[in-house]
Amino acid sequence: MEYFVERVNDLNVLDIGQLVQESEKEGYRFVTRLVSEFQDGTNTFSKPDEALFCVVNNEGKVVAIGGINQSPFAQDAEVARLRRFYVLDEVRRQGVGTLLQQTIVDHAKNHFKEITVRTDSAKADAFYRACGFEFDDSASETTHILRFDSKE
Repeated sequence: MEYFVERVNDLNVLDIGQLVQESEKEGYRFVTRLVSEFQDGTNTFSKPDEALFCVVNNEGKVVAIGGINQSPFAQDAEVARLRRFYVLDEVRRQGVGTLLQQTIVDHAKNHFKEITVRTDSAKADAFYRACGFEFDDSASETTHILRFDSKE
C-alpha cells in the first residue's frame, strides 16, 4: 500500500469518520474536537503559518491526520503546537505516522522555532522521542518539545 500526505484546506470534504470512531474507542476525544472546532470556526488551522495535513492511501482512504497551530499556551508566535495527531491502528508501525510527522516538521521549521505537544500515552511518548522530540514536562501543558536551531 502506498501513502500520500495532503494538505487539508477544508476538513468538511474529508471522510474521517473511522478516525473519529477509533480514537473515541481508545478514549481520545481530540479527533472529535478537531471536527467540532473546524465546524464552529474555533480552529481551522488558518492562522499564519498553521497547517492541517492528512495521509491517504492509494485508494483515497484517510488513515491519519494532524496539524500545527500557533501555540495557544505561548506568548511567542514562533512557538507551534502539534495538534490533533492521530493514526489509524491498522496502519501504525508502517511509517505512516513518521511520514505525517516529518511533513508537519518540515512545514513548521520554516515558520516556528519550536514545536510543543502534550501526551500521556507511553506509545506516543516513544513515537515523539523517535521523531526527535525531547521529553520536557516543565510546563503543565507540554510533555515534549522539538527545537529548531534556527528557522530555515
